[in-house]
Amino acid sequence: MLFMVIERFRRQDAKSVYRRLRDHGRLMPDGLTTVASYVQADFACCYQVVECDSVAKLQDWVAHWTDLAEFEILPVAYGRDTAETLAVHT
Repeated sequence: MLFMVIERFRRQDAKSVYRRLRDHGRLMPDGLTTVASYVQADFACCYQVVECDSVAKLQDWVAHWTDLAEFEILPVAYGRDTAETLAVHT
């Protein structure tokens, strides 16, 4: 499954987030993959699309970062897949 992960950096402290990333990597469990990652221009927030087969893997990953960011996680689908699904039903 695909998930849109919205990370809001606590106190807009992107430096602490990127310091941990530099020192320890993404801290993602096996089976959780980053598809794309984007950072807001004012460093307040990061938007990531990740792929995994288990919500527990997402929870494991988020647990490493909750001191530095608040998370919103939304299940999503590729637009092309949605278009194909809707084409069958129209």
